[in-house]
Amino acid sequence: MTKPTVFISYSHMDEDWKDRLVSHLGVLQHEGLLDLWDDRRIGGGEDWYEKIQEAMTKASVAILLVSANFLTSKFILEEEVSRLMEHREKEGMRIFPIIAKPCAWNQVKWLSRMNLRTKDGKALSGGDEHHIDTDLAAIANEVADIIKCVPEDSIDKGHIPLAPEKISLARLPSTSSILFGREQELEDMDTAWADPNTNIVSLVAWGGVGKTSLVNKWLRNMAADSFHGAERVFGWSFYSQGASEDKQVSADVFIASALKWFGDPAPDEGSPWEKGERLADFIKKQKTLLILDGLEPLQNPPGEGGGRIKDPGLQSMLRELANHNPGLCVISTRLEVDDIKDFIGNSVQNISLDHLSPDAGVELLKHLGVKGTDEELKQASREFGNHALALTLLGSYLTVVYGGNVRKRDLIENLIDEEEHGGHAKRVMESYEKWFQGKPELNILYIMGVFGRPAEDGAIKAIMTKPVINGLTSDFKKFSSKYWLFALNRLKTARLLANEDGESDKLDCHPLIREYFGEKLKNNNPDAWKEAHSRLYDYYKNTAKEFPDTIEEMGPLYQAVAHGCEAGRHQDALDEVYKQRIQRRNEFFASKKLGAMGSLLTILSGFFNQPWDKILAEIAESDKGYVLN
Repeated sequence: MTKPTVFISYSHMDEDWKDRLVSHLGVLQHEGLLDLWDDRRIGGGEDWYEKIQEAMTKASVAILLVSANFLTSKFILEEEVSRLMEHREKEGMRIFPIIAKPCAWNQVKWLSRMNLRTKDGKALSGGDEHHIDTDLAAIANEVADIIKCVPEDSIDKGHIPLAPEKISLARLPSTSSILFGREQELEDMDTAWADPNTNIVSLVAWGGVGKTSLVNKWLRNMAADSFHGAERVFGWSFYSQGASEDKQVSADVFIASALKWFGDPAPDEGSPWEKGERLADFIKKQKTLLILDGLEPLQNPPGEGGGRIKDPGLQSMLRELANHNPGLCVISTRLEVDDIKDFIGNSVQNISLDHLSPDAGVELLKHLGVKGTDEELKQASREFGNHALALTLLGSYLTVVYGGNVRKRDLIENLIDEEEHGGHAKRVMESYEKWFQGKPELNILYIMGVFGRPAEDGAIKAIMTKPVINGLTSDFKKFSSKYWLFALNRLKTARLLANEDGESDKLDCHPLIREYFGEKLKNNNPDAWKEAHSRLYDYYKNTAKEFPDTIEEMGPLYQAVAHGCEAGRHQDALDEVYKQRIQRRNEFFASKKLGAMGSLLTILSGFFNQPWDKILAEIAESDKGYVLN
């Protein structure tokens, strides 16, 4: 396999710095990791211009030795830098700007936006001999780490693409690898990634239409080709906070986690706006593919101000990315993002996902094992609104219960419900509810409804512990632990539970499924609902760090307060967790030290009848002023 080429762009007036760099990178060349190229390799009588162009075309990495000499060279700026930046946009070439000597680099727009070496754009020449060699060795190690990302099937000539330096997609929900009827949307997303003028793509559709499945399919396609030059890939799902737009939620944990992942040494410092802008700056330093799945919990519901982002940090981050972004941010949501509407048609593209076509619905039902003529399957698809989740549940239900007979669909009652709220899918979920009556599968679905996020094994065990909860865990005493696993597999076969790759300690399901069975349990068995939340309150309160130091560590305590409020233990949650451990009494730790105002508003909303109307009567009079303040 051909070794990746590293191209060095420099001014001949800085040849001494180039030679020092080459001596460090020469170690990698000696070890057979790369092919190092600078213009001193051009032989006598060769066409020097042609050789430089060939070397730039072939290079996977370009190192820029920046100085005043470099920034005032017409040839370097017009012939080399412009070509290298073009290769970065189209092919994912890695560019390493190194500040060799002090210069006004921060006044050069294209350069000031990049990730500079050494750190913070400090010049190499400012150190003594030891520090200079230390910095150059660190750069050589960084180059080595990147070129190790060469795909095994790289071709033996021409440009060798590099895989991303870092990838984090574990927080995205799992979906089926099979996708039907979304060829045009996949092509549109490929076009958006290849277009340097497109900064954000927003996939807008009702719940259950298949936004997440489309994103995951596109990511699998991208991964098969080394992510088409992305330098970093980061994904996050906000569905862990629920799927309803009318909930009070926060992006604090996302922003803190992302800042830490992108290399911010102090991710908890600054106001929400400052954190959002700082995160955008980190994202823009490299060609980043950012996935934000299920944004609607952080948006205002339809009506006045509908679609506007509630969290100031996330709002400022997205507006910064809409202005400039060398990579791409992909959003999936039920509502158009109002905050970036001014950029639509320019740097922001909305892709509206319609329901599947009847033909695609037929293919999906066949894939799930449904039997019938094409016309019967097409009619079934139409009757269920060509709705992806509804058809997935329908196909699984017919296959499991009726051997795949499509004509048995008339046994599924027709519910009157608004389509955007998942009415077609609810029809099938109600049939499952009846079919699983008296079986552990139904109790597992009710338990999933208690959680607002993927359910970890320890939390499920907290609900399952004795004494039993009547109507929720009381039936499990009839069944063995083997039957529990059998019930889980049946629910996964029915597509009611997600198959979590590599995460056997967590259970998850589609947000519409979670909300449907949670609402059923809350309305039909309120005592069980409260007792389950009470156990989760104790579980998270007792397993959390006593006094967390970061927003991420605060997560279990935030969950404890939320479950405590659902359990009716408002005063306990306020006294034992919020005041004592989150705010640390008069220290006001979370608000003053962490600046986690969004998260605090989220959990404080549980002490009101509805945000921000009237404080619950259960709160002591002496604490009502505290909550309001």
